[in-house]
Order: sequence, then C-alpha cells, then structure tokens
Amino acid sequence: MSQSVPLTKESYEALQEDLRRLIKEERPKVIQDIAEARAHGDLSENAEYDAAKNRQGFIEGRILELSDKLARAYVVDLSNLKPDKVVFGATVTVYDTSTDEEITYKIVGEDEADIKLGKISCTSPVGKALIGHKLDDTVKVSVPSGLKEYEILEIRYE
Repeated sequence: MSQSVPLTKESYEALQEDLRRLIKEERPKVIQDIAEARAHGDLSENAEYDAAKNRQGFIEGRILELSDKLARAYVVDLSNLKPDKVVFGATVTVYDTSTDEEITYKIVGEDEADIKLGKISCTSPVGKALIGHKLDDTVKVSVPSGLKEYEILEIRYE
C-alpha cells in the first residue's frame, strides 16, 4: 500500500503547476521535436532523435512520479490550530545551547527540504526531534557533528 505524503499548501500547488507544465507544455514540445528529428531520415545515427526520445522518457517518468505523489498527498492545514506544539508545517525558532545562536526552521516534507532556506524535513534528525514538543521545551538531538541541545523559543503556523 502506498504511503500518504504530507505537503504544505505551497508545495502541493507547486507540484500541481509542475505537472500541468509537463503535460501541457513539455510533452507536446518533445513530441514535436521527435517528429522533426524523425523527418531527418536515418534514425540509427540521429543524435537529435535520440536526445528527444531520452527527454521524452524523462518527462513521462516525471509525470508518473508527480501524478502518484499528488494522488497520495494531503495538505496539512494549520489555520485552525493553536501554535502551541511543533507539528508538520510549523515554523520553529530554537536556541542552540552549544553555539549560542537562534535558528529558525520550517518543518516540511522531504521534497521541500532546503537547509539554505531554513526548511528541514520532518524525517530529518532535527525535524523528528522537534515534532511534538512545546514552547520552552529543551530538545536533545543526535546529529552527525554530535549531540545538540535546542530550547524552543517560538512556534508559528504560517
């Protein structure tokens, strides 16, 4: 059985747009590219044809992947929740006791994670450790660089 995929509203909409673009724009273009390359004659040594066919395979694979993910997806709606606990989709500001720094993370799905943007996966060590905790909780997390200790300073649902 396929596993459900939690997504933020932004991620769900971005995946829908990606799928729309692939189906409505990329797929027709690559079909046209294949037809044009086929018109050049001998397919056995036709690099344009090979490249277009490879691109078509990539596009069709991505369409299947996105369709499957969207079919299993559910959007996590935080609008009716009181921001008193870290959950998927929450933005959390923590105090790192070892570096004396405040860090803000948004807990997102694996596909959305981008540490440069402060987005961490709900399946990452830090994400898993923070989920379920409340304001002022101290959370210990084992990371590749050792043991980290965070104090939760703020929880927001945006």
